[in-house]
Amino acid sequence: MHIGKAIRLERIFNRNTGRTIIVPMDHGVTVGPIDGLVDMREAVGKVVEGGANAVIEHKGLVRCGHRAQGKDIGLIVHLSASTSLSPFPNAKSLVASVEDAIRLGADAVSIHCNLGDETESAMLSDFGKMSSDAANWGIPLLAMVYARGPKVKNEYAPEIVAHCARVGTELGADVVKVNYTGDKKTFAHVCDACCIPVVIAGGPKLDSTEAFLQMVHDSLEAGGAGLSVGRNVFQHENPTRLVEALNMIVHGDESVEAALNHLNA
Repeated sequence: MHIGKAIRLERIFNRNTGRTIIVPMDHGVTVGPIDGLVDMREAVGKVVEGGANAVIEHKGLVRCGHRAQGKDIGLIVHLSASTSLSPFPNAKSLVASVEDAIRLGADAVSIHCNLGDETESAMLSDFGKMSSDAANWGIPLLAMVYARGPKVKNEYAPEIVAHCARVGTELGADVVKVNYTGDKKTFAHVCDACCIPVVIAGGPKLDSTEAFLQMVHDSLEAGGAGLSVGRNVFQHENPTRLVEALNMIVHGDESVEAALNHLNA
């Protein structure tokens, strides 16, 4: 691996555990300034204090979330976007370049691709180009790959998630983010079919924090490398405490029970 890419990966992954806690905060383009992401310095500060490894932001938001004090955190600049107002919300377009991200001080870039959408070919083309650009610059690429389209009946189906993860791997991503399949055995198959770290998405905001922590725990036991979860973290009543609890599981190999006890202490 290019030494620059290796060094940058260590800024978004814990070098001792090889795992990561990433908190995406790129939701504003899609759905507007939702709860938890109005004051970006406050939002970033809360997850930093909890010990998150990195945040994901769009290029214009980096200035809003930069704190200029306190502990550091890895920065991933998101390169693609769509809005919920569009008649084609699953069609992601490139809105930034690898060079933009480097100028902003990013440690990595990310791209979103929805397999099965009518515009899949354009998204795959963008994915391939950004993968080449990221490799040329020695900057890691995180690919968020989901299956969403007319032929997709269940985007959480194990064979569908495995296909998404494999696409991310084969097109040159350094990390792939996919849905959790719902159980350790099937998610282990997803991870085994990839030679890059696999992190789980959070999906819709969960009602139970315990269920969320259990999902993270089980994904790690299946071979996952951590999580890239937004709303279930930044919309929690105490994001800092929650990230601390996640650290206990992800980097400390502690139980869900221990993490819940810390969260509720």
